[in-house]
Amino acid sequence: MIPDIPELKHADSGNFFLLAGPCVVESEEMTFRIAERVAVLCDKLKIPYVFKASYRKANRTKLDSFTGIGDEKGLKILASVRERFAIPVITDIHTAEEAERAADYVDVLQIPAFLARQTDLLVAAGKTGRVVNIKKGQFMAPGAMRLAAEKVRATGNDRIMLTERGTMFGYKDLIVDYRGIPEMRNMGYPVVLDVTHSLQQPNQEAGVTGGRPEMIETLARAGIAVGVDGIFIETHPDPANAKSDGANMLNLEKLESLLVNLLKIRAVI
Repeated sequence: MIPDIPELKHADSGNFFLLAGPCVVESEEMTFRIAERVAVLCDKLKIPYVFKASYRKANRTKLDSFTGIGDEKGLKILASVRERFAIPVITDIHTAEEAERAADYVDVLQIPAFLARQTDLLVAAGKTGRVVNIKKGQFMAPGAMRLAAEKVRATGNDRIMLTERGTMFGYKDLIVDYRGIPEMRNMGYPVVLDVTHSLQQPNQEAGVTGGRPEMIETLARAGIAVGVDGIFIETHPDPANAKSDGANMLNLEKLESLLVNLLKIRAVI
């Protein structure tokens, strides 16, 4: 299944779709650099591509963690990516008030995992008419996502995606239960595997979330093998110096080889 995004190129290719980009808008130059690199790559491989970046990070471990360069500035950069590279864009929203505002700049509104049960947020996102990507809470069973999706559908909007991003496994780790992917697909929505966030190691004493980036290809391969519709990957040319989530990001230079390998698995299944 491919999400209902008219601007999505290569939607008839039979390939999985890709949501990829930096964790957060750090600057215009960095955002454009990543968007252009991934857009060119996806054109070459005929992968439907949606650029991903948060204009603001509301959920951070420490008070002084980087949250963004300013809401208006970040949203305008996302709109520029959309126009300059002719690709759809997805970003997170955190409150009902943000939904309508962000919808003026992007094609897909993303509900963060910790907010997947927030009724007013889901309803507000649905009312915009934009595609709504609901991330499964780390504390939720896959079956519970039907109820989250119904809150959006109740607004008359059935343009919905569901994203698996791991389940809490003790206090400092996440695990992906791949049984949840076909379970959520059976609800009739495109299902995405958020590979990089599923490899987070939260609640570290240092106040900075850890990660297992060496396992990115392993999780992504397994996701494709069980029939996931889309892959979500945060990528950056210099993860060690990224301003958010660097510990679990994929180095941008490694993206092409990963996608090529995933396409081979997709062709087999």
